[in-house]
Amino acid sequence: MSPSKGSSRPHRVAVLALDHSLPLEIGMPFVVFGAPHLDYEVMLCGRAAGPVETEHGWPVHAPFGLAAVAAADTVIVPAFRGFLDGTPEDVRDALRLAHSAGARIASICTGAFALADAGLLDGRRATTHWQYADELARRHPAADVDPDVLYVDAGDILTSAGVASGLDLCLHLLRHDRGVAAANEIARGVVAAPHRDGGQAQFIRRAPSPASRGHLGATRDWALHRLAEPLTVADFARHARLPVRTFERRFTAETGSTPIRWLNAARIDRARELLETTDVGIDRISELCGLGTSANFRQHFRRALGTSPREYRRAFAAG
Repeated sequence: MSPSKGSSRPHRVAVLALDHSLPLEIGMPFVVFGAPHLDYEVMLCGRAAGPVETEHGWPVHAPFGLAAVAAADTVIVPAFRGFLDGTPEDVRDALRLAHSAGARIASICTGAFALADAGLLDGRRATTHWQYADELARRHPAADVDPDVLYVDAGDILTSAGVASGLDLCLHLLRHDRGVAAANEIARGVVAAPHRDGGQAQFIRRAPSPASRGHLGATRDWALHRLAEPLTVADFARHARLPVRTFERRFTAETGSTPIRWLNAARIDRARELLETTDVGIDRISELCGLGTSANFRQHFRRALGTSPREYRRAFAAG
């Protein structure tokens, strides 16, 4: 269920705190992966074991050094102040070694510069905080830098935008490893959105008019309680009390997704949760999620996740 180098031990997550890292971002992986029942071992690492200065002027104690990074199953690099000064060679070597050994490497915010300095973003799509995306692209032209998204999953290399999107990335990893129900449980505990698509915009470039503020969030909530119904964009727009074209434009600006793409993703998400937490049959799940016939449901599910509903249930069902 998770990419681990050995089945007899927990999945090892190394959080690499470089000098002047952001404490909030250091803590995110511990919040998401730290519950004992999730079967992760989360390790705080520095260039060497010992105190690491944070961006806010007080240190954290890292019990592990770069050897633990090189031996981890997942490595997460939070933002750090000196990202424009270049990443130390020993850190680059540890990241390369971990990746070559099969580890999943992820970054939060400007931690992407460390991955890029190690050559791990060459030929890959990636992101970072929108303020520094142009600089990342200028320094590393071999990387395909997308400044507009919350996070990018390029398989064994993942990058995220600023601060809060690091939480989205960690929840995305948890969903991949342990399923939707586990990720939703953690998200509820930290009062976070259970799932934000990586393609969602980092920020709204134009503020919505006062008359529309709050309408689209209410409309999304309305739709989530009606997934079994044959919803159309016109239904969405009618609920939001907006013309269809205006609604589509504002929805895309707010979420980074079209209404239909968002609806399909919400339906697949609901199907995943039902597969994980119930023994309801495939035909009934397809009805409850508004995905049509069971054949249509299987087609949508495989396109989204690369596996069948039955195989997914076998892998992720509780108990």
